[in-house]
Amino acid sequence: MDKSPGIKQNLPQFLLLLCVTAFVGGMVGMERSLLPKLATTEFGIESKTAIFSFIVAFGISKAISNYMAGRLSNQYGRRRLLIFGWLFALPVPWILMYAPNWNWIIFANVLLGINQGIAWSSTLVMKIDLAEDKNRGLAVGLNEFIGYLAVGLTTFLVAYIAANYGLRPYPFYTGVGFSILGILLSIFAIKDTRPFMQSAAALPGPLIPLNHVFKETIFFNRNLSSVVQGGLVNNLNDGMVWGLYPLILTAKGFSLTEIGVITAIYPACWGMGQLFSGKISDLIGRKPLLYWGMFLQAATLLMFLQANTYQHFVALSIVLGIGKAMVYPTFIAAIADNTHPVQRAETVGIYRFFRDCGYAIGAVLTGVISDLLGVPVAVTLVGVLTLLSGFVIKFRMTAK
Repeated sequence: MDKSPGIKQNLPQFLLLLCVTAFVGGMVGMERSLLPKLATTEFGIESKTAIFSFIVAFGISKAISNYMAGRLSNQYGRRRLLIFGWLFALPVPWILMYAPNWNWIIFANVLLGINQGIAWSSTLVMKIDLAEDKNRGLAVGLNEFIGYLAVGLTTFLVAYIAANYGLRPYPFYTGVGFSILGILLSIFAIKDTRPFMQSAAALPGPLIPLNHVFKETIFFNRNLSSVVQGGLVNNLNDGMVWGLYPLILTAKGFSLTEIGVITAIYPACWGMGQLFSGKISDLIGRKPLLYWGMFLQAATLLMFLQANTYQHFVALSIVLGIGKAMVYPTFIAAIADNTHPVQRAETVGIYRFFRDCGYAIGAVLTGVISDLLGVPVAVTLVGVLTLLSGFVIKFRMTAK
């Protein structure tokens, strides 16, 4: 691995990290289209709030793990944390295959959340370490592209397997493969990138360390706090889509294969779009992509209520994925832009903590509202919240 920063100079290691990120994403895709169906058909659960409990468990454990990964990354090294994160993934597919009741599914998602928080955060920070400042958006975009492309492709794959061979156990064998390959690659091929951070911190630059990292990131720094609230709302609406989308499509009479295709298109477009949006944000600035991306998501969510045909939902999945792609790598690049290198891992961890709390908040909020007032009210509320978040970014952020 070259000692100077840059994607090109460290391409072999960068590509290996992309492979690890793909395996991390595949672990989420393994269950994304199946668990709501599993809840109703195999465990007889009808309450939306109860079904969404696995998303709450996933979101909370992932959020806490993100924060801890950010705090511990400088102290223990990125590679050690990455390997540690994979240990939590190994039992997940086996639990999903043979869980006797829904509580075991919730426990599996606690473990999966820890895996995602630690392993995804580690690979992301390592890519930021390797990249030059002018290609930071590109590095984040490539990371999120490969991760969410893996989510989408695996979502489709497991839906196809489930449609032909049943919900359990065969679809979850994909996770067995991903977890084993991920930990082996992390142990034997990945090198720590902490020296790159230490070199960057020693160079003079315009940024000074924050006095109170946590408080300034979420409250007082206009750029960082705008990004944090946007990330939270972004994942809040994804938590709703994760839980409600398969149920909405089931109620519309779509088959399991059709549901798999529609729900896979959304993260696949989200992933593929980030291949371009990260670099675009390097060229034109972060702010325009952020608020326009939130506006696009809000409009798409509100149109869910009017859609009826397969073609309509495919189109909405594409547009929603594009909206996600516009903001997702740009949020993280904006956090990195506005943070001193020595605090970058911690501020990214704080951002990802609040962002992934959005999963739990979205799942609880939409689950309760769906049970009490109906699905249309829940979808409308989340769409309006997403629109308001876009306005916060537009008028509060000072950085371009």
